[in-house]
Amino acid sequence: MNQQERRNSLIRYLLDEDPQYRDIRIPASDAAQKQLLRALMNVRMPKEADPEFLAIQDAYLQEELKQKGITDFRELKPLQKGIYLWQGDITLLACDAIVNAANSAMCGCFVPNHTCIDNAIHTYAGVQLRCECAKMMEEQGYDEPIGRAKITSAYNLPSTHVIHTVGPVVEGKLTEHHKEQLRSCYRCCLACAEENGLSSIAFCCISTGVFRFPREEAAEIAVDEVRKWLDKTGSQISVIFNVFGNEDYEIYSRLLKA
Repeated sequence: MNQQERRNSLIRYLLDEDPQYRDIRIPASDAAQKQLLRALMNVRMPKEADPEFLAIQDAYLQEELKQKGITDFRELKPLQKGIYLWQGDITLLACDAIVNAANSAMCGCFVPNHTCIDNAIHTYAGVQLRCECAKMMEEQGYDEPIGRAKITSAYNLPSTHVIHTVGPVVEGKLTEHHKEQLRSCYRCCLACAEENGLSSIAFCCISTGVFRFPREEAAEIAVDEVRKWLDKTGSQISVIFNVFGNEDYEIYSRLLKA
């Protein structure tokens, strides 16, 4: 089964799974099919899937990521001892854990084809990730507080784990409370990685997207907390700062070279 056949099989399964989508026609172009598949995966509620669907999904997602090009963090050159900077798609980074900037429900982004990192991670990990997160949150019994961290498998991603953290939402003026909440995100993610015996962790730019934390201040906190953690604990964990846009790359480059 090639990628187009896999994609069509997955789309048909998801359309048939929910009566409200059964009249949707599968588009002809590859790009439109990919968009439809992602949208259907995004809106799918956490529930078990047929083993055959999962096998096809896993093969499809792993091949998609392979074709995009996976980067092993060990191929990168550190800017400081144990600290790396990488510009690219975090779903293509091979390391022990990538950090997901989650929302308080902790079950991924349900907005079809949204550009947030939460959406991308859940899309390319596969539907299993949402199921694991939903089970974890059901057991917890309440929304995830800001500034903590939870770990899951990464399923089809090239990383081994995903560490999920809810960052502060900045509405209006940036406060010291917002800053301390963000600091807590970095500390808790690092502690979670250490507690689970991980040797590498990649941080996205937590809270700087739709949560509106100013980029410069967020980067300063990120770099400062990682340096403090490494100095205080003597940890040998490798830390990768992952950025997507040029502005963030320039900010982190300047801070890490200072």
